[in-house]
Amino acid sequence: MQFIKCTREALLKPLQIVGGIVEGRQTLAILSHILVEKNGQSVTFTTTDLEIQIRTHAEIGIGEESVQTTLPANKLITLLNAIPGASSEVSLDRDEKNVQLRTSNGKYKLNQMSAAEYPSIPKSEMPTEVSLPSKTLRHLLQMVHFAMAQQDIRYYLNGLLFVIGNGFVRAVATDGHRLACCDAQSETEFAQPVEAILPRKTILQLLKLLPESDEAVQICLGESQAKFTFSGIEFITKVIDGKYPDYNRVIPTGNDKIFLVNREVLIGALKRVAILANEKFKGLRWVVSPGALHIQSTNSDMEEAVEDIAIDYQGEGLDLGFNVTYLLDVLSNLKNTEVRFAFSTNQGATLLSMPESDQFRYVLMPMRI
Repeated sequence: MQFIKCTREALLKPLQIVGGIVEGRQTLAILSHILVEKNGQSVTFTTTDLEIQIRTHAEIGIGEESVQTTLPANKLITLLNAIPGASSEVSLDRDEKNVQLRTSNGKYKLNQMSAAEYPSIPKSEMPTEVSLPSKTLRHLLQMVHFAMAQQDIRYYLNGLLFVIGNGFVRAVATDGHRLACCDAQSETEFAQPVEAILPRKTILQLLKLLPESDEAVQICLGESQAKFTFSGIEFITKVIDGKYPDYNRVIPTGNDKIFLVNREVLIGALKRVAILANEKFKGLRWVVSPGALHIQSTNSDMEEAVEDIAIDYQGEGLDLGFNVTYLLDVLSNLKNTEVRFAFSTNQGATLLSMPESDQFRYVLMPMRI
């Protein structure tokens, strides 16, 4: 029985939306499948890894019968990607044992599993609701996501803190060595800020799916779940149960030794000097003096690199050490021409921000060189 008939692109688009969370190796075989539910012309596609659940739909069904099945996600998406021509016509036929993908000159039989066995994340209470333009939410996540920890024993750092407050929405990420914080204005009115720690995988998937547009994203937060609804997509994720560090105490407020530097010039200098840095520690020495930023690296082979950048600075001298990766991560993520560095002492936290705005703050702890 034929239940879907459309162009290759019309079928591939919803599959790619939901297929991003499907991983190759699964403890449950059915988690490598996509749940397909057809009701008339409307076809709903769902995937889950038991932590995240993504659902979307497309008007590509034929016939009045209702159909429920599951199909191997990676095989089906790979097959469709290999078919030439976005407008090529494809169809899905189903019998008791298999589903067959048909093209103009090919037939591909795929194994199906029982739709009744497909797991679903039970929805919990999510009383906090806010709406943001998609490009605003995407900007918040993009500006801080690189500072999330990876496989840290402090599990709450392997995610991003999302805060909804009175008139603002905030994203915060830290791995214990650096911290990124970005704000956006909002029409929200809350007596107390509402917080949720979103898992790393959730953030990376949202960055792939959120369009760069003014389309509204409906955000719902609860104690154990968060939901994002946009562009015909329902994205549900579990939140990390833990206490996030007090990031406000980490962000320095008294750093009075300040200078601006051209972002592209600094990136070029850092990349060149990093070539001769210690491969394990990736540390660079910064010597700040009136009118000049001196960047230096050495390694165990007694090799050395030095670059000088002219800066408008007349304060007292500083001698600091930084992990070059942490600097390049943030500088490569920004788009503005100049960045602002603010220091207190040689050992104090450094604050990097944008000259024209205080909405983004990046805190970097110095390292001993």
